[in-house]
Amino acid sequence: MSAMEYRRLGRSGLKVSVLSFGSWVTFANRDQIQTAKEAAECLAAAKEAGVNFFDNAEAYAAGESERVMGAAFRELGWKRHEYVVSTKLFWGLHDAPNMRNTLNRKYLSQAIDASLERLGLDFVDLVFCHRPDPNTPIEETVWAMSDMVSQGKALYWGTSEWGADEIRAAYDIADRHHLHKPQMEQPQYNILWRDRVEKEYRRLYEDIGLGTTIWSPLASGLLTGKYLNGVPEGSRATLPGYEWLRGQLTDEGRNRKVAELKVIADELDVTLTQLSLAWCAKNPNVSTVITGASSAAQVRENMTALDVMALLSDEVMERIDVISYFS
Repeated sequence: MSAMEYRRLGRSGLKVSVLSFGSWVTFANRDQIQTAKEAAECLAAAKEAGVNFFDNAEAYAAGESERVMGAAFRELGWKRHEYVVSTKLFWGLHDAPNMRNTLNRKYLSQAIDASLERLGLDFVDLVFCHRPDPNTPIEETVWAMSDMVSQGKALYWGTSEWGADEIRAAYDIADRHHLHKPQMEQPQYNILWRDRVEKEYRRLYEDIGLGTTIWSPLASGLLTGKYLNGVPEGSRATLPGYEWLRGQLTDEGRNRKVAELKVIADELDVTLTQLSLAWCAKNPNVSTVITGASSAAQVRENMTALDVMALLSDEVMERIDVISYFS
């Protein structure tokens, strides 16, 4: 397998592996991973392949995902300098005013402490505002996130699924008040969902040095090809709480594109998963591609996408563009 590539997170000095490991669904679904030991096997396989960034969020399994990942770190006995870990804040865990779907100072200051407790860590490397909050002034959020960094509870802060105008507004506020600036954005990005990363954010890479830690590189599993013949038992679309995905995963037009992409994958003698992950990583404005897996074997398979990047010639990329935009 090719050696892992490490990229700077935007204009920051932090280096993250171009393929990383995320816990959304993986650790959130207790039927898939029951113990920290099983989670540790996945993390160990990722680290063995060179992964140094592990993504999490408060909302994943209502905090349980953070607990499982933190317990796995301890099970493995990793030193804190060996890995980069994140969490994301917005949705909240408590049904009380100021504690749900917000980025106000009260929520943020308490949520980061609770996340650190669940992870069993003194700090996270990255903390994200998991969604924009139209009901809280961006200035209040920027001050709260900057204070979080100043207090040593996080090293860098950023956003997830914010619009370009919102990111630029946050950056300008931080710049004007000499605060810690947002360094990274976590958007969805894959062959079937690309406009935000490639078009909307285009100016931000050069203007403010935005880094990206992209999620859903396989379009919630659609780009694995396993939904070409319907929804298989035990797949993500069958999980409680993920009913909203079923329509996307069974969409005829999208699956037609997936079938066309599979032709390219077969010609290259690679899997659709490998092709799709490698395609995301080919974008130089992608700092890291967050992968998910429910077993160590699946982690290792995902990591072989490193070998596929070299196969994606200009001609192959153009063929993928035609399918993505015009099929």
